Amino acid sequence: MQDLLQAARSALALVASLDPEFIGIVGLSLGVSLSASVIAMLIGAPFGGVLAVARFPGRQAIIVLANALLGLPPVVVGLAIYLLLSRSGPLGFAGLLFTPAAMIVAQVVLTTPIVTALVHRLAAVLWSEYADLMRIDGLSKAHSIGQLFVIGRSFLLTAFLAAFGRAIAEVGAILMVGGNIRGFTRTMTTAIALETGKGELPLALGLGLVLIVISVFVSAAAFLLTAWADSR
Repeated sequence: MQDLLQAARSALALVASLDPEFIGIVGLSLGVSLSASVIAMLIGAPFGGVLAVARFPGRQAIIVLANALLGLPPVVVGLAIYLLLSRSGPLGFAGLLFTPAAMIVAQVVLTTPIVTALVHRLAAVLWSEYADLMRIDGLSKAHSIGQLFVIGRSFLLTAFLAAFGRAIAEVGAILMVGGNIRGFTRTMTTAIALETGKGELPLALGLGLVLIVISVFVSAAAFLLTAWADSR
């Protein structure tokens, strides 16, 4: 118990001291996860809007697939991307394996289905309410989707926060494709796993504290945004 309390005190001191290595790990985690979340929004939000507004063969199957991919195992994603980016893989020439770029790719694959599914669900509700008005105004499908995003901009932010929350807490895929290289691809989650295994608890606890604060903030923001949208 005494050792745990000492480790907790050391962790708090580490956070307060703004240790360069500590800040670098947190900064890399935020940079990778924010980048992946933005890319996932750019891909998934328009696709989710199309699924809500358009009608085409195979649409229902795509919706089912997007929702099924919400539970995509991170280690499987990591393995697939590793094979693609490895030296003998089809994209090995790019030299992206064990770089932050590979970690972003892994997180994009994991978070895009989340954005697509959430945006589709919420856009479909708005479409059922405003479809007739938009048809009367003669809006094209593309303009209709844009209008739905303007009307429901709060759900876009909710989808972004959900994607970011998923990305910032991910460990399996980015460990496989990033390599957990000190000072280059070490994130909060991979560092926590490594330091705990080594028995170095202060850094693991400090990073865990920051990760919890970020996760709670993201969850609270998503909840408040949903409550605000429901009260409109």
